[in-house]
Amino acid sequence: MAFTFTAQAGDKMSTFYTYKATDIKGVEHTMSEYKGKIVLVVNVASKCGFTPQYEGLQKLYEKYEKKGLVILGFPSNQFREQEPGTNEEIQNFCKVNYGVTFPLFSKIDVNGDNTHPLYKYLKKEATGFLGSKSIKWNFTKFLVDAKGNVLKRYGSSTKPASISDEVKVLLEMK
Repeated sequence: MAFTFTAQAGDKMSTFYTYKATDIKGVEHTMSEYKGKIVLVVNVASKCGFTPQYEGLQKLYEKYEKKGLVILGFPSNQFREQEPGTNEEIQNFCKVNYGVTFPLFSKIDVNGDNTHPLYKYLKKEATGFLGSKSIKWNFTKFLVDAKGNVLKRYGSSTKPASISDEVKVLLEMK
């Protein structure tokens, strides 16, 4: 089965691994911690029609974590204020309702003047529909290969299970 991954050439001075983010417990991490892994970066929300995707993300993580997949969840309250909780409330919601064990990060902006630097980079590397750089809604996903290349962007309606075969191929290639 062949898959086409697309990414646009970006600023080669920075890579996925040069960025930092603070996790949901307040600990700063560099993306270089994920070198050699396949990474799926997702902006998430607890009160969204797509929130049940947490279940699919967790299943995908459980299926491939030991083979080298990591999912990074970035809560954002930018879309109809569908993530109003504190970091502690978000973490509790995800654990209690969906059994989330993949890494969650502190709430960030994914669009606008205060866009998190990692998201500025991701949006530049893999644009959306018709070349759009803005994130349209919660649960937009970015697939990053084991070398830190942003390969593909998926819209909110793309269910995690539909990405499984692509993840498997990347894991076999790493």
